[in-house]
Amino acid sequence: MNKVTQLVINGLWKKNSACVQLLGLCPLLAVTSTATNALGLGLTTTLVLTCTNSLISLFRRWITTEIRIPVYVIIIAAIVSCMEMLIQAYSYNLYQSLGIFIPLIVTNCIVVGRAEAIASKKDVIYSAIDGMSIGLGATSVMVVLGSIREIISNGTIFDNADQLLGSWAKIIRIQVIHFDWPMLLAMLPPGAFIGLGILLAAKHVIDQQIKIICYKKSVIKNHTSNLKREKL
Repeated sequence: MNKVTQLVINGLWKKNSACVQLLGLCPLLAVTSTATNALGLGLTTTLVLTCTNSLISLFRRWITTEIRIPVYVIIIAAIVSCMEMLIQAYSYNLYQSLGIFIPLIVTNCIVVGRAEAIASKKDVIYSAIDGMSIGLGATSVMVVLGSIREIISNGTIFDNADQLLGSWAKIIRIQVIHFDWPMLLAMLPPGAFIGLGILLAAKHVIDQQIKIICYKKSVIKNHTSNLKREKL
């Protein structure tokens, strides 16, 4: 397994920023009331991570240790401001839904952490891939959590997706179930905490099953190699 593949796997699963490192929980819990909002913030965060990692890596030789944190924050703030203006210009309804959580990306631990841990030490391509994989990992958790909460509270997935992706996105709206009395708890903060807890538990179970399967394979492999040695 090469370094790039390992980097992507770590970002998407093994070191997922939301389910493993538990970073950026404030926007994760606040914005994921619907899948559309979750996707919007997730894609914005991914673009910010990719761009900031690339720029910081590009200029890392000229950024001294003493001033690195202020410089990182300035670069991140500039990119986030550009993203905020783009969303405000082309998707105003989504801009209103995300609200203060777009500019708060500047202080997101994920963005600053990757800048310090990776972008300041690695080349541009490696840093960009790291930012993209970490961002997509966080986005996947946001979308899954947002979908669960939206289904329970409204019975739909990607309702009002046209606010993010344009009028064509109305066709991706899915009515999963019709509720006469929707469970509004799913849209509230307690529902976000419960949903995230379920996702964390599910990931833990999957990881344990993967470990068991890998252990069984290693035992079988060792047993087979021992049998071959005995025959020789």
